[in-house]
Amino acid sequence: MAMFNQQAGLQGLLKDGGKHFSGVDEALLKNIEACKNLAQITKSSLGPYGMNKLIVNHLGRHFVTSDTNTIVTELEVMHPAAKLIVMAAKSQDQESGDGTNLCVSFGGELLLRAEELLKEGIHANDVYKGYELARDKAMEFLNDQVAWSVDDLKSAEQLTKCVKTAISSKQLGCEGPLAKLVAEACVQVMPPTPSRFDTDNVRVTKVQGGNLNSSFVVEGMAIARRASGVEQFKEKAKVAIYAEALELGSTETKGTVLLESAEQLMNFTKGEEQKMEEMIRSIKEVGVDVVIAGGTISDMALHFLNKYKIFALKINSKFELRRVCRTVGATSIVRSGPPLPEECGYVESIKVEEMSSEPFTIIKTRDSKIATVVLRSASPNVLDELERAVDNAVNVVRCTTRDPRFVAGAGATEIELAHQLQQFGATVPGLDQYAVLKFAEALEVVPRILAENAGHSHVDAITALYAAHQKGERFAGIDVDAGPVCNAVEKGILDHMETKRWAMRFTLDAVLTVLKVDQIIMAKQAGGPKGGGDGQRDDD
Repeated sequence: MAMFNQQAGLQGLLKDGGKHFSGVDEALLKNIEACKNLAQITKSSLGPYGMNKLIVNHLGRHFVTSDTNTIVTELEVMHPAAKLIVMAAKSQDQESGDGTNLCVSFGGELLLRAEELLKEGIHANDVYKGYELARDKAMEFLNDQVAWSVDDLKSAEQLTKCVKTAISSKQLGCEGPLAKLVAEACVQVMPPTPSRFDTDNVRVTKVQGGNLNSSFVVEGMAIARRASGVEQFKEKAKVAIYAEALELGSTETKGTVLLESAEQLMNFTKGEEQKMEEMIRSIKEVGVDVVIAGGTISDMALHFLNKYKIFALKINSKFELRRVCRTVGATSIVRSGPPLPEECGYVESIKVEEMSSEPFTIIKTRDSKIATVVLRSASPNVLDELERAVDNAVNVVRCTTRDPRFVAGAGATEIELAHQLQQFGATVPGLDQYAVLKFAEALEVVPRILAENAGHSHVDAITALYAAHQKGERFAGIDVDAGPVCNAVEKGILDHMETKRWAMRFTLDAVLTVLKVDQIIMAKQAGGPKGGGDGQRDDD
């Protein structure tokens, strides 16, 4: 019988084609290797002198970026252990919007140090316990590292200081003008209760052509399309927003019309015209000067809108339409006919402008709930990268509204934590001590990569940093320009404390999960064999 001819061991339990790996060498070290390879990709993108990656995704789209979240998303990592690190980076991006590279690089370094301990014969559980202990202690030490706090979230100067470091790590040299634009936009949309700040209220519109110094902030929205009618400018105007198309509905069933004379033919469309004119006239009589539609505006409707000098704009995206409603304070209408007074919005001005031969409709409002940063640059890739830098910066502001504390950047905080953990590790009894000390060593990865990417000797830089921190200079970090050491706080290099805290939490969760795996059991993939390329025969 077939059941007595099965293979021995676990392989006999699985379907044909299933795979099984177990033990430190086969399972754990292979998982660690995969995570290290992922960290190796992102390490060189850390810091202001980080390198860009050119990625072509499965759709053939090109990305030139140093943004870790974009890199790990577009790489489509398939290895299950490396996916844990990717998920930690994505969680970090959702929580803080920044610090994703720290997640991946620090995770890879922790696993590299764990591999050294495993090869020395220390059990994975001892490493696990030591890392947990070091993480809890590092969180305690982090509370004492506060270098600066924001006390006025409506001060553009303070918000500029907040976001400068986040921008310089993506766009070195552009952080001055970009930080001012982001701070200006965030101050405009900052609610009375800052903790309710919504990143969706700061929009970005990209205009190809010109340079970054031509960028500006609109107190309202900038929409990349021209007006539908002949009216190009209105100020201090009432706005009606229709969620549907501006046209007369047709009947659901087909009908046949028999015309018996030329007079009937002439009158055939007049009724439709009268209905449409009535509707547009009633809109004008309410005092509306601007109509925004979420669908098509028929030629007849456009004719009468032009006749009554009403500014007409079509917006296809329902999400964009919602933002416009929020900007002008209107309610979108899902019926034809004039709006009620409470459904109308108000604009200070709406006008069509042309930038680099592209038309833009700029909506300016009073006490706007939405601000738009209009970015100018020469190429689409640069614009995409500037947009990512703005997105990171706005997320830093969001984190600041919840916790205003900042720590020293440039690797100063990591070295200070490593220094304190080494002193703590010396007091830990048992084998956990080795893991605590390795955790401290792993924290050196940030200043080491910053120094390497800037072209300095990482050995000299880390030695100089430890010497400075032992003298009590706890804000001493890597000087990427002159080298090797500078006072990070005096130079205005600041990292958000809660962002660092979340990065450590997510990274440790992923690393500890990888260390807990001692067997990999893979079922045979569903589906038949893959077909040969170019119309050739299959391999089997």
